[in-house]
Amino acid sequence: MPRELTQNRIQKIWVPTKDDKRRAAGAPHLANPPTVIVMVGLPARGKTYMSKKLTRYLNWIGIPTKVFNVGEYRREAVKNYSSYDFFKPDNECAVKIRQQCALAALRDVKSYLKDEGGQVAVFDATNTTRERRDMILKFGSENSFKIFFIESVCDDPNVIASNIMEVKVSCPDYRDCNKTDAMLDFQRRIECYKTSYQPLDPDQHDRELSFIKVIDVGCRFLVNRIQDHIQSKIVYYLMNIHVQPRTIYLCRHGESTDNLEGRLGGDSGLSPRGRQFSAALARFVEEQQLKDLKVWTSQLCRSIQTAEHLGVPYEQWKALNEIDAGVCEEMTYDEVKEKFPEEFALRDEDKYYYRYPAGESYQDLVQRVEPVIMELERQENVLVICHQAVMRCLLAYFLDKSAGEMSYLKCPLHTVLKLTPVAYGCKVESIFLNVEAVNTHRDRPEEVKRGPGTLIRRNSVTPLTSPESNIKKPRIDDLDEAPIQELPTSVASLALCSPSHIPLTLAGQHWLGKVCLRTIFNYLKVVSLLVVQR
Repeated sequence: MPRELTQNRIQKIWVPTKDDKRRAAGAPHLANPPTVIVMVGLPARGKTYMSKKLTRYLNWIGIPTKVFNVGEYRREAVKNYSSYDFFKPDNECAVKIRQQCALAALRDVKSYLKDEGGQVAVFDATNTTRERRDMILKFGSENSFKIFFIESVCDDPNVIASNIMEVKVSCPDYRDCNKTDAMLDFQRRIECYKTSYQPLDPDQHDRELSFIKVIDVGCRFLVNRIQDHIQSKIVYYLMNIHVQPRTIYLCRHGESTDNLEGRLGGDSGLSPRGRQFSAALARFVEEQQLKDLKVWTSQLCRSIQTAEHLGVPYEQWKALNEIDAGVCEEMTYDEVKEKFPEEFALRDEDKYYYRYPAGESYQDLVQRVEPVIMELERQENVLVICHQAVMRCLLAYFLDKSAGEMSYLKCPLHTVLKLTPVAYGCKVESIFLNVEAVNTHRDRPEEVKRGPGTLIRRNSVTPLTSPESNIKKPRIDDLDEAPIQELPTSVASLALCSPSHIPLTLAGQHWLGKVCLRTIFNYLKVVSLLVVQR
């Protein structure tokens, strides 16, 4: 979770105003209150598929999200499932149990959003009646949660049968049942829900609600009253995903000359072994016999050279360029450790949020490659030839890895990862193309060594304050550093304060902040002189 300024975790504190009668009793009002996504629809319509996929996406872009599947609560309450009779609307005992399970899930939703730092909760259940949805709306109003409905509507018997066979017959309810009997029982369960199903009505009863209807697995959409940024992100994402069979191939460029020297970033060409990998990759792609394969590369030389042997058109994406190492570009790790020891330690301390001075962090990179993810979700067979940090970001999305895991995922050179999306996840196959390469992976350090009195920061330009009293205030000059050379003091010469005019002795961690402060002081000095002269 990102930390800012004081380096403490961001917390939302609700302070109700006693004298404000417009506020609901005990209900705090936030500019961006937590959101509860409520799934709606008959069984086997892809609700859980969308819930899990959407949760994975929101967590990946940094919005803490969790799924609360009422079916799991029901299986915990009723250990031995007998038959579809449990879901009949006239089975009063079962109706009470299901209601209690829904309430238990909502209690956990409340705890997650109020006490555990969650921002979005996905309430995954059928929620097919207005009575149930009204109860959820009341729950949201009492807790100042925004409610957003996602209804999945599908009448295609082939899609429904495929969903049942792929997912439902293997669920815990049918552990000791053959597939034919499980299929028949589940179809009867659907009929039980149909008798009481009340779809969302955008013209009359539900016109004031915020929701999206996903019709026939994304063939059509109906969107109603989107209220905020998160809801718009959800709608955009759902309109890009599909369920068609496909394969995504991820690989890094061939070994480069900079890889051999252990240098960060740069734009060098392929080494002899890198060119061998390019030829081996072309043979591999030909053997796969993929229909309408699309090939994407970055705009860097080594990625383009890797694709040139494929014999198929390829598209260059700037968004796929390697992470920008800023002032550390084309340095080795040893050089970074020697010249910028504090930067080296800061990155080891928190690799995901750390941003290179004048460069990028993994968090920045996720935002940059988000359009690539959206386009990948729209496509069928794609080969992406990218770079280590970019490949880690893409893998973290498909494999549902956390921010802490993302920056240490292993993505070796000359290895193709074959990703095949399945019902609730992604199958991964690693294929080494028998061309040796240097190992560029760096393991997570067990111990981070930092010097005393270090200024903690996240931003590569503006230093941030620290909770420790002895390092709270940055100073223009540190006692253990060479004094800063005097900068130009005339108004005309202030424009000359470019990086080329900055002394090399200031190339440490906070040189830019120091120069900016000194420039401001000089400017104020000149302005005061002009005022006196007038």
